[in-house]
Amino acid sequence: MDLKLLAALPCALIACTGNAPADATAQDAAPAATRPFTETVVADFDSPWALAFLPDGRMLVTEKKGEMLLVAADGKRKQVVATIPVDSAGQGALMDVVPAPDFARSQRVYFSYSAAGEGGKGVFLARGRLRADGGDGERLGEIETLFRATPFVEGNGHYSGRIAFSPDGRYLFFTNGDRQKFTPAQDPKATLGKVLRLTLDGQPAPGNPLAAKGFRSEIWSYGHRNLLGIAFDARGNLWEQEMGPKGGDEVNLIRPGLNYGWPNASNGSHYDGRDIPDHRAGDGYEPPKVSWNPVISPGGLMIYSGRMFPQWRGDAFIGGLSSQSLVRVDIDGTEARKGDQWPMNARIRDVEQGPDGAIWVIEDGDDGSQGRLIKLTAQ
Repeated sequence: MDLKLLAALPCALIACTGNAPADATAQDAAPAATRPFTETVVADFDSPWALAFLPDGRMLVTEKKGEMLLVAADGKRKQVVATIPVDSAGQGALMDVVPAPDFARSQRVYFSYSAAGEGGKGVFLARGRLRADGGDGERLGEIETLFRATPFVEGNGHYSGRIAFSPDGRYLFFTNGDRQKFTPAQDPKATLGKVLRLTLDGQPAPGNPLAAKGFRSEIWSYGHRNLLGIAFDARGNLWEQEMGPKGGDEVNLIRPGLNYGWPNASNGSHYDGRDIPDHRAGDGYEPPKVSWNPVISPGGLMIYSGRMFPQWRGDAFIGGLSSQSLVRVDIDGTEARKGDQWPMNARIRDVEQGPDGAIWVIEDGDDGSQGRLIKLTAQ
């Protein structure tokens, strides 16, 4: 089947949000374990996409249709603080939300969303300020667009749109998916299929590694597919996870200037069964630290640093979509290996750490899930 035709197929046919199972390999996910935590349902949402904590313990939650909600720490009070005009077809949504590093002073909130424009659709990076609304609530105002993916293309998939701030708070890392178009991930003039490093105002960060080689000056790394999680660990290492095609979901250690191979190398295959060369030594592409075949369909990514689960400090947690699971990855310095995979009986869209070290997950809101916000605490 033609690659362009494959990219245009509906997600229901090619499972682009919940990759189709593939033949098992030596890198199968760890066996399901008994859940070593207690689950408490805190709130319910309409197809939530991302979760972020504010310094005072309240939460911001984005919903697919374009609403951003401010939620009390106990989940009992929810207020819509912004309604963003998004294109929510397919994988489109109001996507990630992350408070600025200096939120306590600036009250700034960064977020991403998909929208239509000249040439098709793309992912945007924006920010606003959370202010009192004159009553007993708050509102996100002073909203400004900082960056938009290039080029805009037709289709409703692989926007990515995850946000992470550098540990020093000076730079913003932003993921742009390949939009199911394959080759833009290797195109130096496109931001698609890339990790970008920007200033807090959305400009190319100084010193990005590939500008002198003719790449767009925002690009930090390239050769990515659908990057739905990005986070720094306590040592300053940048970790990213992305959905593979039919097999080959990945966790990558992101290094400046490296090519991660998509679509020329993958531990998965095309949806029509055609082979993609596996990552191999000497092929010029950076291999994943961990890959899955069958897939887990990774959603959000969090690096745990809390005290409630000391045995997991420094490990990565990933929401599993088609696998309906919470996945733990053991991180040891710059190496990683599979840990636990706990069944959650719902598609897990995002995972975050709460102020007390509890782990919070939100369900995707599809396939029977109600889009619940669940707090996981030690037993």
